[in-house]
Amino acid sequence: MKNIIFVLTAVILISGCGKKGQKKQAPVRQVPVVMVVNKDLQGSYTFPTEFMGKVHNEVRPKISGYIQEVYIEEGQKVSKGQMLFRLETNIQTENAAAARAEINASQAAVQAAEASVQAAQVNVDKLIPLVEQNIISNVLLETARADLLKAKGQLSQAKAGYGTSQANFKGIEEDIKFSEITSTMDGVLGRINYRTGSLVSPNDPKPLTTISDISEVSGYFALNEKQYIYFFQHFEGKNLEEKIQNLPPVQLILPNGSIYEETGKVQAATGEINPNTGSIQFRVVFENQSEMLKNGSTGTIKIPRDYKQALVIPESATFERQGITYVYKVLGDSLSMQTITLKDRVSNYGVVEEGLSAQDQIVATGVATLRAGMHIKPKTISLDSMVQSIKAVR
Repeated sequence: MKNIIFVLTAVILISGCGKKGQKKQAPVRQVPVVMVVNKDLQGSYTFPTEFMGKVHNEVRPKISGYIQEVYIEEGQKVSKGQMLFRLETNIQTENAAAARAEINASQAAVQAAEASVQAAQVNVDKLIPLVEQNIISNVLLETARADLLKAKGQLSQAKAGYGTSQANFKGIEEDIKFSEITSTMDGVLGRINYRTGSLVSPNDPKPLTTISDISEVSGYFALNEKQYIYFFQHFEGKNLEEKIQNLPPVQLILPNGSIYEETGKVQAATGEINPNTGSIQFRVVFENQSEMLKNGSTGTIKIPRDYKQALVIPESATFERQGITYVYKVLGDSLSMQTITLKDRVSNYGVVEEGLSAQDQIVATGVATLRAGMHIKPKTISLDSMVQSIKAVR
């Protein structure tokens, strides 16, 4: 009996050890897989830019003086000819009175000189017949003629003095006129840098203010050399001017992420590549009747970019490690990590530049929990329906 119990115990122990030694087989994971395909997509280039109004003028005084009145406020709309500032004219007024007195004095000097010339001329005319009749000496006539010449010289000097005094008075009048600083155009005022009591001059580092016409704004953006070559090779036109004309309207993404209500037009490009930056500048123009955009407003230009039969994958299939982009390529029932290069990301698609070929199969999503060499059970799904489902969720 003891032997039987011993045998049964040994069998049970051996059986238990056998169960513990057995490893539980993990189930093969089912993974969504898509096929790499060619597809037409429209992406976009984006470029930062800063805007200025189509006209941007600085307002500066033409004379030095203290500001007596400021008639405007920052951001105010003004019209051409509207008064903006007035400078004190006390000194100019005093100078004008002195200049007027100088004009009167020089005018009197001219009149006196003219009278002297007339008297000298009368004396010469009187002596000529007397000399011809040998009644008086010729010396007296020559003396009279010398006096006439001297009188004429004095008249010329008096007239020159009169002209100088008039010019001086006119200059002072201009200064008084320049003390009234008016707007040279219709527009919107910028910051007012000087207020009542400030001493200002034409050479101040800052203008009194600025006036801008912002009914239309323009900004510059830069294409690097690679982007410029792509633009030149893929857009219609025989030359740069025609290619710019054929560019579609562009959008403006505002700093808050919204799209500006008006589309813009690329109008021109600089004629050379900047050797320091390796880029070429383009100018874009937007209508701005609402005046939402101001001088210095910033945004991002969005230019459409068409991809014809591009090699595409779901953006969710990609992951990065140390700045390198990868996907999991499906090889039968196992996974291989594949390095790829994307040229763009468009509406949840990745546009492949290199690393994959059409008909390759890759894992569509959930790549964060996978690893290279892992055995899987592929479940093929449609690339487009998968991407569309992501859009719908968002």
